[in-house]
Amino acid sequence: MIGTGLLAGVTAILSLTAIPAQAHGERNQEPFLRMRTVQWYDVKWSTSKIKVNDEIVITGKFRLFPDWPSNLPKPDTAFLGNGTPGPVLARTESYINEMPMIQSTSLEIGRDYDFKTVLKGRIPGNHHIHPMLNVENAGPIVGPGSWVEVAGSAADFKLPIATLTGQKIENLETWGLETVYSWHALWLVIGLFWLLWWLRRPLLVPRYKALLAGKEDELVTSTDRKLGVALMGVTLLLVIGGYQWAEAKYPRTIPLQAGKAQVEPLPLPTEQVSVKVKDANYDVPGRSMRMTLKVTNQTSAPVRLGEFSTAGIRFINHKLPVAVAAVDPGFPKELVARTGLAMDDDQPLGAGETRMIRLDLTDTAWEVERLVSMLNDPDSRFGGLLFFYDEKSNRHIANVSGPIVPTFVH
Repeated sequence: MIGTGLLAGVTAILSLTAIPAQAHGERNQEPFLRMRTVQWYDVKWSTSKIKVNDEIVITGKFRLFPDWPSNLPKPDTAFLGNGTPGPVLARTESYINEMPMIQSTSLEIGRDYDFKTVLKGRIPGNHHIHPMLNVENAGPIVGPGSWVEVAGSAADFKLPIATLTGQKIENLETWGLETVYSWHALWLVIGLFWLLWWLRRPLLVPRYKALLAGKEDELVTSTDRKLGVALMGVTLLLVIGGYQWAEAKYPRTIPLQAGKAQVEPLPLPTEQVSVKVKDANYDVPGRSMRMTLKVTNQTSAPVRLGEFSTAGIRFINHKLPVAVAAVDPGFPKELVARTGLAMDDDQPLGAGETRMIRLDLTDTAWEVERLVSMLNDPDSRFGGLLFFYDEKSNRHIANVSGPIVPTFVH
């Protein structure tokens, strides 16, 4: 009976380990990194299903949050990338404000940017795909992710390009591999020959005894020295000859680019809505963030609050049709809070009017996305974006950030 129970237990454990991993790596990033560095919005995936060699386009905007954490380096050197579970897609194009992002760039805190990346299906599977901004010495900052299914066979993948000289390469992924293999094989043969030359004679204990006996001069013979000199000469000839061969075969080369592209941020809006946090707390048992905000409408038309967004999670005001319509059908459903955004006063805020508004943002997403650990940060601060809409569906984006206090009584 004991043996049967043990076998059943082992079988159960093995069956659990066979389940494919569905974890989201971005949830392991600290909340201050996701909430107070890069705020991604209007992110869209052109499709959710492609075949190998087909393309998917990811577009959207991001804002370098003004309440940038003081312990992180500023985005003076940043590179637009994509977050994927390995090289499952090939990035063929990337742009920030329509500027090709082949190189890194410098970004301004508090400003907005457009982005676009074009990815080509490479390895079949169901992959979680994110836009991502790499900041020097701060690491990768990922945006919201969506599942993309890639069908077909990995053996069919090709990446054709045309060089500046007009040469057409059918598949960049396999181009020049014969040369790489040949050089590696050559150096491997030389290395193995030199290793076997010394392994052919007694090692370790006999050599140690020779050292104790003061016969170290006998350990290296004149033949060993001659062979060493010969191999050094062969190595130098191979290096020099290989250089000359490469220069002759590829006369036009461009060195790796170390400069930075210059990208201007999007223009600042002329009319804004300003927001100041009076108090904010997180109800731990109720999984709810509550904020009291002092909102001033500095635009020329009445506005209503339609959305709060942070770390890719979106809380929508379901009573405002324009805010509901702003959620793209392809946006990940798990990142749209089901309960939405609740407030004590949803009446339009008139032009020039200032009002205190109480927000209630309740959803399990705080726990699922592991954002509650912001309460354990040394400064215990949060950050996000508020989206206001006027009667003509014009959108006004306001930053909201401040300290937050946990409460443990629901």
